[in-house]
Amino acid sequence: MISYASRTGTRRNLDALRFSGWRLLVSAAGCHRSEGFQYALDNGAWTAFQQGRTFDEFAFTRALRKMGRDADWTVVPDIVAGGLASLEMSLRWMRVVLDESPRALIAVQDGMSPNDVAEFIGPRVGVFIGGSTSWKLSTMSTWSTLAQNKGAWCHVGRVNSVRRISACAGCGATSFDGTSATKFAVTIPKLTHARDQIALRF
Repeated sequence: MISYASRTGTRRNLDALRFSGWRLLVSAAGCHRSEGFQYALDNGAWTAFQQGRTFDEFAFTRALRKMGRDADWTVVPDIVAGGLASLEMSLRWMRVVLDESPRALIAVQDGMSPNDVAEFIGPRVGVFIGGSTSWKLSTMSTWSTLAQNKGAWCHVGRVNSVRRISACAGCGATSFDGTSATKFAVTIPKLTHARDQIALRF
């Protein structure tokens, strides 16, 4: 399972992340630099939502053109907590993202079901599991199974504890991201240990 930490400019944390084999999640809403890491590109919608701002299409387009080509994947623009309206927005942006990035992830969230997105999922279009914490935990296995059946990438957002990492591994997710390793270098060893454990699925 692959681990991503939200991008930071703090040298100590970057050194610890690099030593432990983490990758970076670069946000279109932040500084468009990978610091020499393998990375994925987030569209910045979550940051805008937290700050009470509208989604910045210009910033996303600029980040996509600058960093999309070398990213592991790019999160297609979405509407946080937007349900099917978010999916409609993502589909409008899909071709733009795939023209600039090797892989696009659709952000799935409360109000969406696998039947809503299954026809769009495949080797170049995966799923980014967002949504509320309770919804994410209750549907994670279903989304992961869909991705596996379609040969697609399955990523879980906002994972900041050993317990959550174990849940991601248990359902067969491809990757996860979080901010704990970004903010607190001291947490990196235990989170890395959890990432590296083999999930036994019965």
